[in-house]
Amino acid sequence: MAHTHEHNHGHSHRHGDLKGRNLLISIFLNILITAAQVVGGIISGSLALLSDALHNFSDVLSLIISYIANKLSGKKASTNKTFGYKRAEIIAAFVNAATLVVVAVLLIIEAIKRFQNPEEIGSNLVIWLALLGIIANGFSVLLIKKDADVNMNMKSAYLHLLTDMMASVAVLIGGVLMKFFGVFWIDSLLTLLIGVYLIYMGYDLLRSSTRVLMLFTPEDINIKKIVAAVVNIPSVKNMHHIHVWQLNEDEVHLEAHIDFEEDINLSEFDRILNTIEELLFHDFDINHVNIQPEFGKCDAKDVIVQD
Repeated sequence: MAHTHEHNHGHSHRHGDLKGRNLLISIFLNILITAAQVVGGIISGSLALLSDALHNFSDVLSLIISYIANKLSGKKASTNKTFGYKRAEIIAAFVNAATLVVVAVLLIIEAIKRFQNPEEIGSNLVIWLALLGIIANGFSVLLIKKDADVNMNMKSAYLHLLTDMMASVAVLIGGVLMKFFGVFWIDSLLTLLIGVYLIYMGYDLLRSSTRVLMLFTPEDINIKKIVAAVVNIPSVKNMHHIHVWQLNEDEVHLEAHIDFEEDINLSEFDRILNTIEELLFHDFDINHVNIQPEFGKCDAKDVIVQD
């Protein structure tokens, strides 16, 4: 027996279209920034500018992945894809977080190499291109900030853009210091700091998306409290063989076996099931419930049973 607390699909569709449009604008802006910074980095000799361009290129890839995932997540389920593509955005978040960390490690390695051999850098070009990066990424950040608060995929795109905007600020400061004080080693230091910050930002998202993909119990759900609450319902003897997992941003699923005190009829079970569903939805934010009813069945009664 299963139950779903439905959402407004019409609104979700319109919201998905808006997310898609905002992502497309951000993709276009980042392609422009990347091209400009690659050329500028080569001409000026700035590793920080090239590292910012590399990060921007990863932004383009991550935004394209996010856009595709956003489109896929709206596709309907079918007989051979019973969940549809609801996990596409979680996979996108995982890939984007992983690329963020990989890019960061590459930047740190390059920065350490450049520390040993600092080079003179054309600071004027660095300053102007850093300003371009700040303006374009800042606009992109504002476009998708609202969606980032409620969607893991959009959060991964948002983090890429936010960290790149901050990297551009750092490159701008470095460009000013190089222009007026001739401190060229600051370029390598900024690259190193950008890399460390990227790892810091990417780790949490990588961890949370991994938890969802591995079907771990959501961190804010306490299974012992669920069992205690359900067993408190009259006629319920025992709750066992429980699985709780998060399918995507909107859906948390629970399946379990429930032992009943008496050999109740089907209409009585439906009444109790409705009580359980409402309890799980309002107290634990679980919106998909699948219960297997039992009476006097000889099976393992542990809360968690290894399948």
